Amino acid sequence: MLAVSLLALSACSSLTGSNIAVSQTGDIRAPTVVPEGTDPDDVVIGRREHPRIIAAYGGVYSDRPAEIMVARIVGRLLASASQPNAQYQVTILDSSEVNAFALPGGYIYVTRGILALASDTSELAAVLAHEIAHVTLRHARARTDRTRTTQIVDRVITGVFGGDTSTDATANRTRESMAAFSQNQELEADREGIKFSGKAGYDSQAAARFLGVMSRFASFSAGENGGEGFLSSHPSTPARIQKALDTSKTMFGQTESGEIDRDGYLASIAGLTFGDSPAQGSIVGRRFIHTASKFTFIVPEGYTLQNSQSAVVGVAGDGEAVRFDSADVQANVPLADYLKSGWIAGLKANSVTTQSYNGIEMASGLAQTDQWFFRVSVMRLDGQVYRFIFAAKSDSNRFAQGADTTLKSFRRSDASDLNQVRKVAVRVVIAKAGDSADSLAKQMAGLNRGIELFYIINDLYPGDAIVAGQKYKVVALQ
Repeated sequence: MLAVSLLALSACSSLTGSNIAVSQTGDIRAPTVVPEGTDPDDVVIGRREHPRIIAAYGGVYSDRPAEIMVARIVGRLLASASQPNAQYQVTILDSSEVNAFALPGGYIYVTRGILALASDTSELAAVLAHEIAHVTLRHARARTDRTRTTQIVDRVITGVFGGDTSTDATANRTRESMAAFSQNQELEADREGIKFSGKAGYDSQAAARFLGVMSRFASFSAGENGGEGFLSSHPSTPARIQKALDTSKTMFGQTESGEIDRDGYLASIAGLTFGDSPAQGSIVGRRFIHTASKFTFIVPEGYTLQNSQSAVVGVAGDGEAVRFDSADVQANVPLADYLKSGWIAGLKANSVTTQSYNGIEMASGLAQTDQWFFRVSVMRLDGQVYRFIFAAKSDSNRFAQGADTTLKSFRRSDASDLNQVRKVAVRVVIAKAGDSADSLAKQMAGLNRGIELFYIINDLYPGDAIVAGQKYKVVALQ
């Protein structure tokens, strides 16, 4: 489908915050060495890919309480994994995706999306132990080796846009995310991870519990993000959940045991940004507002916008799509020349024109392939080049007018635009006597599918009883 194929170009992203390096004791240190006995090539791979991962996932998320919590968990897990001299660089990524993964050389990543989904320390420990297991079992190296030979992303970009993949930063991220571990490797990491977390003193059944939560969230978000990231590369099938539970019971007994620490965990993630980061741009109806770069635009009626670290994508029900992203273009390259440089397949060179709207220089052109008709525009604002790619099965006056109206709406944002952007964050509430899951869920009624989301992020179901005095998560505007 076109909307999926279009997700292969470069990103609008911000880079903020810091990384965490942790030792066996859980101390936070400057990033230094990688696990003892690591292949020297692994160090090279990890260091090379690390900045690319950060850029592709919208930067590093800075939240001191969350960073300290993650560092302490990893320190305990390293001890239980018999890596007394190992140091891992753990990074919290500023992404709403529910994702966690590892690179060779001791680089581990968790998104703030997965922090928001977990409900206690043992669940996050299960995720981190699983990723540490991938590293200790050398799975991360095997995945990177396979990634070197894959041509899928290249074919997508070349087939649809005729582009040079070396100029697309997002292709680097896509190659990593699509090279998922094999099913056997996932099950092997499940088993080792459960052993690590149980030996570290965490509830060994947390892995099975959190796999179930992720399965529910995958179903919830399938229509919104296509099951990207951790949810597609780590499928939570009933058989896998049961196997994780059986492993826990075999290793550590039939009942829940070990530390759960729900209160401590929720205290550490209170205030965590939920969903899209305002720094990466916000969607308000049909309008996109980028607070950091200070621009805005509006797509035509009938389009539904979705934001990611790689692009803003809009899809219309009648088979049309629009993609907005950025590209690295030298300042001395005219926009018309860039448009003709070969990154868009089927471009009609004689259709390229230059124009200026709202004081912003632009260039536009038409392109056509066997199946799609494209209206493409590029613009330069404060030295950065942005791109609109409208696509439809065929051209029409309505399609042309929609693309033209969108282009003319691109302008610098003003105070009234920026005032429309509201941060959505995790808030922790304490249940009172007489409260129910249903009554607490109503606090999220103002969000799109908010009530349904409340049950998932708290691992509850409609009608469930709750415990007076216990803490629960709600997502609210700040």
